[in-house]
Amino acid sequence: RRNGIIKKAREISILCESHVSVVIFSSSGKMSEYCSPSTTLPKILERYQTNSGEKLWDAKHESLSVEIERIKKENDNMQIELRHLKGEDLNSLYPKELIPIEEALQIRLTSVREKQMEIWKMHKKNEKLLEEENKQLTY
Repeated sequence: RRNGIIKKAREISILCESHVSVVIFSSSGKMSEYCSPSTTLPKILERYQTNSGEKLWDAKHESLSVEIERIKKENDNMQIELRHLKGEDLNSLYPKELIPIEEALQIRLTSVREKQMEIWKMHKKNEKLLEEENKQLTY
């Protein structure tokens, strides 16, 4: 039956040159949908809201939608920045955009060298302690 309803929606869309969207939820909660090829479900819902005067989305949902879009853009920007820090896609950057990346790499390089020096000093100290202990054991 579900396939029959979707088939009829497709036929109506073609024969009547109309925009059709059908959303079906089964008793088990499975969703099936059909939307005319020349449109999208959000566009149809927006048109319905405009023509009927009913408010499908309240202000809370609109602000959440805007927030989701903002977070998606921020995430995309962070992904791009991460790729740049990994040394990928650097050809697309201008020299001015490379300066902060270079500075960040210099700072990280300095901290790695400091940590390396700290570990080296600790090893030297341990080596001296072991040599002294070895001398004491040999006497």
